[in-house]
Amino acid sequence: MRTKLHLCTCISSSNCNTANLHPNSSSESYQERLSRLEGDKESLILQVSVLTDQVEAQGLKISDLESSLVEHQHKLNSTEEMLQQELLHRTSLETQKLSLMGEVSYLKLKLADMEGRQTHGAEKQHNAEGLLKELRILKDKVELLEDQKLQYEKKLKATKVKKRSLDLNGVIKEASGIFILMVYSRSYRLRRTQSGGLQAADPDAGQFKRGGLRATAGPRLTRTPESDYSARDMNIPFSQWTKEQVCGWLEDYGLGQYVNLSRQWVDNGQTLLAATPQDFEKEMGMKNPLHRKKLQFALKAFTSKTVEKSAELDHIWVTRWLDDIGLPQYKDQFHEARVDGRMIQYLTVNDLLTLKVTSQLHHLSIKCAIHVLHVNKFNPNCLRRRPEEEKQPSPSDVVQWSNHRVMEWLRAVDLAEYAPNLRGSGVHGGLIILEPRFSSETLALLLNIPPQKTLLRRHLATAFSALVGPQAMQEKREYGNATGHVPLTTTAKVKPKKLGFTQFSHLRKRKPDESADYICPIDSGALTVNGISRLPSAALRGLSPSLERQAKKLEQAGTKVQTKSPKQ
Repeated sequence: MRTKLHLCTCISSSNCNTANLHPNSSSESYQERLSRLEGDKESLILQVSVLTDQVEAQGLKISDLESSLVEHQHKLNSTEEMLQQELLHRTSLETQKLSLMGEVSYLKLKLADMEGRQTHGAEKQHNAEGLLKELRILKDKVELLEDQKLQYEKKLKATKVKKRSLDLNGVIKEASGIFILMVYSRSYRLRRTQSGGLQAADPDAGQFKRGGLRATAGPRLTRTPESDYSARDMNIPFSQWTKEQVCGWLEDYGLGQYVNLSRQWVDNGQTLLAATPQDFEKEMGMKNPLHRKKLQFALKAFTSKTVEKSAELDHIWVTRWLDDIGLPQYKDQFHEARVDGRMIQYLTVNDLLTLKVTSQLHHLSIKCAIHVLHVNKFNPNCLRRRPEEEKQPSPSDVVQWSNHRVMEWLRAVDLAEYAPNLRGSGVHGGLIILEPRFSSETLALLLNIPPQKTLLRRHLATAFSALVGPQAMQEKREYGNATGHVPLTTTAKVKPKKLGFTQFSHLRKRKPDESADYICPIDSGALTVNGISRLPSAALRGLSPSLERQAKKLEQAGTKVQTKSPKQ
């Protein structure tokens, strides 16, 4: 409409100008110009109408495109929701698959152990068959001797009847006496005990009777139930155990591969008690240092007659424990070394390096897990694998969480897609609470959350601080702000300790104290982290009464020293 008005004004102005400029022009030229301008006006009006129609058509197209864009946006949102549900379902399936793989590996180890016992049982059965053959041969010999005895008795009776009329009673008595001595000498040789000692014949027995003690190999070839019972009788000193009892104990203790060489070397239990680790390696072929260490600790327990709760946990339980603390990749090494509950509390840094555990984070994980076992007095079921009905868990509850329970917590705080990344990381509740260098940043690195996702990392840090509690978070911050602090990384490696040149001269003079190198010292009153002795945090005061008493004593000693120092 504006263009139309503009055209009209232009036309009127042009008419006025022509009238003013050419007042004397003819009427014909004026009419021609007017008609031309009217034609131009009509053509412009047509163009304007065409353009308005095109604009309206384009507006309709734009509205259609906007409606289609909204529909596609709804479809995209629905597909994103479906994709998120598929990812959650996939993560749950992966966790189920990993748990099933762990169960399968545990069953495989158990099957291998059962097969090993079956092979040893076959050897025992073979030895028993040999004993049965020997018993049958001896039985046949005894029957032959009985037949000979009956024949001799018949001959004696016949000679007595024939020679009654003769005065030869003295000669007959001498012959019968000689015969009786021969028979009893043979029966005397046959009457042997299972230990190989001889028993004198009964002087009151006038005739040879069946059912007496026969010659058997006894405990020299196989373990009888009596010897098995006596091997486990703590009233009998270990030094008085027989060779077969010692070999049977080695087999039950998981060191059955050394039984054959032990039979050739061991005389009784005193042989092992007086032996050195070098003797174990030389005489028994025990090349594995952890096997020698396991045998040494077991013999030490026999001599000291101390019953440790950790001794009830065998090497099969240790493989399951590695699953619980999130380190299933080391199960084969621990099973091959026959690491049991007693050895766990005496593990050193070099022992873990021998077991191919080189990661510093994994060393700390095992250390904190051993500390949790110490606090719970080596209760085999102290770690919690499933979530319980608890709104906000306390640090004393979190410290007993297994790796699977930490993954369940990640699902509860909407981080389910990153939970499977904790498999094989060594993260459990003890590491989260007890290790001061373990923070939310360390957990984010283990979960593979990219640094660009700041909102996710902030959400994880908030959930982490709510999990460990304000006191533990304050201690973690203070430890992180301390001078000389080295942050915990996922790639740091532990190197074995090297002896300096000046330390070689002291090797012969003094024996090194191995207890200083334990991963988790038995005295758990103070936690040692990176060579720094620390009191247990206030958040951990409810973990164990012994820890509370020791912490109070150390605090009282510290306050006494502080009060005395100004006076001095």
